[in-house]
Amino acid sequence: MARSTTLVACIALVALLALPACRAGETVDMSATPKVAEPKVGAATGTDASSIEREKESISATRRVRAGSESFAFQAEVNRMMDIIIHSLYSNKDIFLRELISNASDALDKIRFLSLTDKSVLGEGDTANLEIQISLDKENKILTIRDRGIGMTKDDLIKNLGTIAKSGTSAFLEQMQKGGDINLIGQFGVGFYSVYLVADWVEVISKHNDDKQWVWSSGVDGGFTMAEDTEGEPLGRGTMVRLHLKPEALEYSEESKLRDLVGKYSEFINFPIYMETEKEVEVPIEEEGDAKEEAKEEADTKEDKEEEKEGDDGVDDAEDDDDEEEEGKEEAKKTRKEKRKEWDLLNDSKAIWLRAPKDVSEEEYKKFYKAVSKDYGESLGHVHFKAEGDVEFKAVLFVPKTVPYEFYDKYYEKGSKGALKLYVRRVFITDDADELLPRWLGFLRGIVDSDTLPLNVSREMLQQHAALKTIKKKIIRKVLDLIKKWADDEAKCRKAEEDKKKAEEGKEEEAKEEADADIPTGEACTAYETFWSQYGRAMKLGMIEDATNRGRLTKLLRFHTSKSPEKLTSLDEYIARMKDGQKDIYYLAGATKEEIAKSPFVEQLLRKGYEVIYYTDVLDEYVMQHVLDYDDKKFANVAKEDLKLADKDEKERKRDKELKDEFKDLTKWWKKLLGDQVTGVKVSARLATTPCVVVAGKYGQSANMERIMRAQAFQDPNRAGMHRSQKVFEINPRHPVIRGLKDKVNALGEDAEEVTALGKLLYESAMLESGFILEDPKEFTRRVQGLVRSSLGVASDAEVEAEVEADEVEEKGEDKAEAEDDDSAHDEL
Repeated sequence: MARSTTLVACIALVALLALPACRAGETVDMSATPKVAEPKVGAATGTDASSIEREKESISATRRVRAGSESFAFQAEVNRMMDIIIHSLYSNKDIFLRELISNASDALDKIRFLSLTDKSVLGEGDTANLEIQISLDKENKILTIRDRGIGMTKDDLIKNLGTIAKSGTSAFLEQMQKGGDINLIGQFGVGFYSVYLVADWVEVISKHNDDKQWVWSSGVDGGFTMAEDTEGEPLGRGTMVRLHLKPEALEYSEESKLRDLVGKYSEFINFPIYMETEKEVEVPIEEEGDAKEEAKEEADTKEDKEEEKEGDDGVDDAEDDDDEEEEGKEEAKKTRKEKRKEWDLLNDSKAIWLRAPKDVSEEEYKKFYKAVSKDYGESLGHVHFKAEGDVEFKAVLFVPKTVPYEFYDKYYEKGSKGALKLYVRRVFITDDADELLPRWLGFLRGIVDSDTLPLNVSREMLQQHAALKTIKKKIIRKVLDLIKKWADDEAKCRKAEEDKKKAEEGKEEEAKEEADADIPTGEACTAYETFWSQYGRAMKLGMIEDATNRGRLTKLLRFHTSKSPEKLTSLDEYIARMKDGQKDIYYLAGATKEEIAKSPFVEQLLRKGYEVIYYTDVLDEYVMQHVLDYDDKKFANVAKEDLKLADKDEKERKRDKELKDEFKDLTKWWKKLLGDQVTGVKVSARLATTPCVVVAGKYGQSANMERIMRAQAFQDPNRAGMHRSQKVFEINPRHPVIRGLKDKVNALGEDAEEVTALGKLLYESAMLESGFILEDPKEFTRRVQGLVRSSLGVASDAEVEAEVEADEVEEKGEDKAEAEDDDSAHDEL
């Protein structure tokens, strides 16, 4: 059995080898190839079954060379060229469809331009429709993209489809490395060859008004063939690209995949893009039969009518109604489901950025925002502009009303997609242009469309393009202008409210001065408040990361203060309320406004009427490390040493000096007692009712910052420890506790156990009240319990009662029970 099988296999192999090979340039015997009837021009756009069958028959499932083909060899090293295209230019296979549609759009643009002076070039009927069509043949794994553009002659096909090869691979690489503009749209250059990412055999059939219909075919085997297309469907005018998909690229034979790609890359192409789809529809069942059956049916109908006339005139109307209902049911049942081919429009969104802002309605902006952002809500506002100069581009940018999902959570993830979509001539390039938008503006949604960027480049090469820096700079400026306008409107509304109050109080003259001002109303007054509640952190991140725009962002900063605990206020408003002679802007960071207001750091400031900014966001102290002053006023963190008050007169300064001299010995003793825990002990100028406080050194971390740093998972313990060690202990010389301790030290001596315990306890309690974390909480609780013992009259050496073990309890219980039994027995006896 095995021998016979082997023999049969050998015979079959010899027979196959004996078959003549079909090579490019040789005449092919077409006698065995079925001929198809030539349909009418434009028949491919029809939806009837016959046109579909004709189109299927015209597509050869075999990858063959047409009769009378001419062979051409690529002039460059094709293998190396394809390696460049697939591995260097395009890392994403999806873009092949983008490139083909871009080429088709360019061809349509050319024929439309020619038709402006000569309408006859468009032709008649379906040929005059400027559109792009996509169709699938799943059975044969063929994807077809067709346009009714200008088409190509034979010479055009040879020249355009060999652009890269003709220039030479080395020259092409050199051009790429120099960053030259390899803009080959319409020439089927780099973009066209991206088809080989998904196809291993490609046919390009094209018809130009000045030439016959030609077919170009290649399998990337070192050459291509050209032949007159005498067997395919006449195109009338335009180009059809037919891709024989690779086995690993069959996902592109699915309608849903192609829909997604068109929606992503070519949504705003100027021309309609249609895709042939198969749908199930209910159609009436056609009566089948010969002429005799039809005649019989007519005769039966005639007899029925005669019987009705001869019948009883008293027929009930209800019976007639029943008959009509039965007939209706019969008619309703006479349908069947049938699969039909239809053309669906894939790109119905309008490229509104190409129009002037005055020509776009608010409703169109809302619709466009939802289309580009996929957000069901509304935008807070938008900016629509056109930039000219070295780099020309148009942009429509939206600020979502609510912060986009995971904007902050994925803030530092490189390549977070979805912010802005970059288009070149209405062709989508990428939504991952990190160089186009800073991270802190990643919440923006919209479109940037440039006419000066090269289209046929990958995302990696695009990021290195010099024009992106110019685009980025202009986008930031325009967006900040929009945000500043909201802030200015808010300030005008507040001013109007103040003027209204003045008018109510009788100060009509002061209010009249602002009466003629352009005062916003409605949502314009609350737009910035809404914006800050959603994107305040983004603005703070911008202040940290963007040194160039830090000044503009600082003006937009909002916060609560001791004089404005409920309403957010700005730095300009703070400065307008500053006391005479005040040189610093005071601020304190903490977990909540209530915590900051009760902090010992602000006691003296609030008592003297200074306004203190309340920073409650974790980013605030990071921001203040980068912003040292504003409008010639320096920022002063009241949780750090060397706090200076500007309103002290000569008498107060003299009194402060006397207090320092008076408590000089006490501060020295306390510094010696605390050792390296503090860098110094000083007489405080910030305390009013608190005996002592611990402040951070000038270059150390505040208690709030230390808390934030401790919460970070990847903090550097060595660095954190270095900053935590810089603390200064400040005492209130007017407080009775401090004065009492001073007298106690003088009376008992510096080494007395009682005063050292009290000194350490006061320092540790001040650490807690100042927001710091104790290094040794156990020692602190031991000292507190010692004070409690002393207050309760409990001896310091009194020990805790020994705990009775469970076994001992059980033994005592048993002994007691036995004793009780003995007593009861004795009583009975």
